[in-house]
Amino acid sequence: MSATKEFEPLNICVLTVSDTRNLETDTSGQKLQDLLCAAGHRLHDRKLVIDDIYQIRAALSNWIVDPLAQVVLITGGTGFAGRDSTVEAVTPLFDKTVVGFGELFRQVSYEEIGTSTIQSRATAGLANRTLIFCLPGSTGACTTAWTNIIADQLDARHRPCNFVGQLRLENPSPQS
Repeated sequence: MSATKEFEPLNICVLTVSDTRNLETDTSGQKLQDLLCAAGHRLHDRKLVIDDIYQIRAALSNWIVDPLAQVVLITGGTGFAGRDSTVEAVTPLFDKTVVGFGELFRQVSYEEIGTSTIQSRATAGLANRTLIFCLPGSTGACTTAWTNIIADQLDARHRPCNFVGQLRLENPSPQS
């Protein structure tokens, strides 16, 4: 038996948190959708909510209990502006925090934006075997996170480890 794994497409949800964007002007959410689809994953759902703790939690909670949703990518609301509340909304829902994600994201971002990266509160965690990433609202930050960290961690072939085995794997939709 070969130890080589095959790629497993995952069902990924995208949530944009913004008081100023709509689905037509949501470049970051669109970028994440484009990147995940180009990598061979499936867009399970996409929503946009205002930067409000309870609207964020409501949208996220629906996906956490959805047996088909495996990953959630949240963009926006992770900074220090007055209404930035994604981290406060999401972290109480985590069963486990992926501490290394925020650390690594800021390290990688430092190469692109210098010390401004300290103002990112990017974080990640698992809730009900759903992997959740909270990213800044900029298209560049979403691209950086996906390209340098997330894509590998959502690929069963990535060694020495990835998160695919930690997710719900009902393989709900048949391969065409």
